[in-house]
Amino acid sequence: MANLPDSPSPLAPAAPPVSPAIQSPDRPVQTSLLRFELNGEAKTVAAPAHWTLLEILRYELRLTGTKQGCDKGDCGACTVQLDGKPVNSCLVLALDVQGRTVKTVEGLAVGGQPHPLQKSFDKRGAAQCGFCTPGMLMSAEALLRQKRARGDEGIETLEIAEALSGNLCRCTGYTKILSAVVDAWRDKP
Repeated sequence: MANLPDSPSPLAPAAPPVSPAIQSPDRPVQTSLLRFELNGEAKTVAAPAHWTLLEILRYELRLTGTKQGCDKGDCGACTVQLDGKPVNSCLVLALDVQGRTVKTVEGLAVGGQPHPLQKSFDKRGAAQCGFCTPGMLMSAEALLRQKRARGDEGIETLEIAEALSGNLCRCTGYTKILSAVVDAWRDKP
């Protein structure tokens, strides 16, 4: 089959990913300059005013650990921490991160070593397809950090389930995920 005139050559370099913002000469997209902390580093990003935090992370900063699932806040695959609290990044306007602190799954590892939650998820086989794992890790890490800050002695499966209630998993049935969080609690960093 011959290449059509408008077809790209198979030897041509791949085009960069298309961002969700579509700019028209008739109606240019208004952008804003955002300054915030991301995984411990200061960031400055120009972004269209209508973009979400998820779009900034994935399409502008190329941090693809945060998954794009439902785009309505139902699945939790896009969960990140905003000022230490888990949020669905698909529901947070990028403008709302101005001057704030964002932590993604890429920021969990410390000194090149996996976070205890990442180790326990691996040990317990809590990640099957892996799509929900980044969001689960971010919600679970916030729970463990908050409990340790309060000086709590133990952790209950029910409170883990409640903390993860905004994160859906279609593969595991949650048992291994809950066990992994309990293991991470016991292996205090």
